[in-house]
Amino acid sequence: MKVSTATTHKEGLVVGMRSMPGNPYDGHTLYETLEQVAILTEQQPKEVFVDLGYRGAEVQASTKVYHHKLKRDITVRLRRDIRRRSAIEPAIGHMKNDGRLRRNWLKGADGDAFNALLCGCCHNLRLILRKLRLFFAFIVAWLASLHLTSGSYTAPAR
Repeated sequence: MKVSTATTHKEGLVVGMRSMPGNPYDGHTLYETLEQVAILTEQQPKEVFVDLGYRGAEVQASTKVYHHKLKRDITVRLRRDIRRRSAIEPAIGHMKNDGRLRRNWLKGADGDAFNALLCGCCHNLRLILRKLRLFFAFIVAWLASLHLTSGSYTAPAR
């Protein structure tokens, strides 16, 4: 079973996960994955950063595919974005280990699809909860600093 994963470039949110029966070649799955992303997000991706397995893959006309071996017409921004693609590998590793993508206990092709979908949702929830924890810690620290600087703080009696 092949699971194709599409994430946002900067935040790392999963915007598409699709299970493919059998073990298809990577380049043959890109068109279907981008089609799913366009359906779910209601926007066609303009730039796609992939590894070398997707070279020569067929995509929609408005989408450009970049991989790290490209040398022509690559700007500094594109070079930085292509290097950023390596941040996807740890996300896939977390989904395999923490999100239980490695082993599927659900039956059949529908079970494979549900497992992949739930794994992507779990990854997004983990990212959202991390941001909420940071936001909550920031608010608590800000309230504590207001309390300490207001002059109403008294030292505990010993």
